[in-house]
Amino acid sequence: MSTIDALLESAGQTFADEAGIALEDEPAPLYLLLVLSVLLSRRVQAQLGLRACRELIDSGMGTPERMRDASWEERIQALGRAKYRSTEQTATALGEGAQLVLDERGGDLRRMREAADGDADRLRGFLTTVPRLGPVGADIFTREVQAVWPEFRPHLDAKALAGAGKLGLPQDPQELAGQVAGDDLARLDAALVRADRDDDFREEVERDDQL
Repeated sequence: MSTIDALLESAGQTFADEAGIALEDEPAPLYLLLVLSVLLSRRVQAQLGLRACRELIDSGMGTPERMRDASWEERIQALGRAKYRSTEQTATALGEGAQLVLDERGGDLRRMREAADGDADRLRGFLTTVPRLGPVGADIFTREVQAVWPEFRPHLDAKALAGAGKLGLPQDPQELAGQVAGDDLARLDAALVRADRDDDFREEVERDDQL
């Protein structure tokens, strides 16, 4: 089994999938991906960010309107149930971010896609105006959204390329992207990020590669 095949078999699931987001080019799942990117961009364990996103969804805050209309206390309580850190600041940022999406994009992030017109730097510029979504969060959003916005492929950020390097894979984005079908690129990207941060997972992939 090749390293790429082992990666896709062992961890070929995007972070959106893991958070319970059925990502499509539609307003609600795109907004949820934005929320997930905010949560994962903080210095917390990825599992806490994923759990927090699922908790917000389960609490009925799955659209910008519902996030905005939820009280600050309701957002804090949902984050607290997930054991997420910095709940007060994050609860405030989520409310402000929901209002920004409504004011600037009419609640539909596909308008951001249109405005970016395939330019990843322009897309990142739009994303980093969202409260508590810096360059790290912008990279998370872009690498996940390439599953449904193919004009932003290949997006392999520093964390994904670091994971590739640790596994002895090419670190040139075009060369690495050429080893999978375009529709598998977001899955590969997520698996490489996991390989970068998780020594045990990386060792598992290397063992599978030798089979």
